[in-house]
Amino acid sequence: MKKMHKIHSFAVAAAAGALLLTGCGAGPAKKDRTISVERPWVRLPAVAGEPGAAYFRLTGGAEGTSLVSISSPLVKRIELHESMTGGAMSSMKKLDDVDFAYDGTIEFKPGGKHAMVFGLPASVKPGTTLPLTFAFDAAPPVTVTAEVRSAAGDAHAEH
Repeated sequence: MKKMHKIHSFAVAAAAGALLLTGCGAGPAKKDRTISVERPWVRLPAVAGEPGAAYFRLTGGAEGTSLVSISSPLVKRIELHESMTGGAMSSMKKLDDVDFAYDGTIEFKPGGKHAMVFGLPASVKPGTTLPLTFAFDAAPPVTVTAEVRSAAGDAHAEH
């Protein structure tokens, strides 16, 4: 009876250990839900003192994530905007935030969604960089370094 009890105890312990290990195992890999900001760049204004524009691509994120703001310690403020063309008319509207789907990608590019950069200092010239911090409602902030380009969009343009 004593031997049978040891075997039974060992079997129970082995089964419990196996269950614990399966709970701790890698299981199916979860997709990385971090948000990446790719190809960020800032176009300087054609006229000094006017706002510039920032362009980039957002990828990834959890379902229901929204970009709520962009900031930089070197500028006065940054606003999210969208340009629209209807017939012969073009217009631009300010956006409070921009939603993007889980595993989605949104392009901020000339003629569409973009960020208006107000109060660029004279020290920001083509070929330099500008730190940008992206804030989200359901994800940690992401800080990137954006390449600064001339009003024509060329990197390292002569002035």
